[in-house]
Amino acid sequence: MGREKSPGLKILWVWTLGTAAILVASVVRTRMQDMESMMNQEQAPKQNQNRSAGDSVLTDQPVLPESEREIAKELK
Repeated sequence: MGREKSPGLKILWVWTLGTAAILVASVVRTRMQDMESMMNQEQAPKQNQNRSAGDSVLTDQPVLPESEREIAKELK
């Protein structure tokens, strides 16, 4: 009989574990976003070094990655 738990205690444990899971997920998501932004900041100077001032061209068309350019060509 000592092993039986009241429904209120079970609900409290579910609430506690659920809250902990939400907090852990939030921390992981924030860390992943921070890591992604750091990687983007590291890549931005490399991309700027590869371009010179005379290489930039203004167009009406959006800039697409190579894989999406191939798909766009196939659709035309």
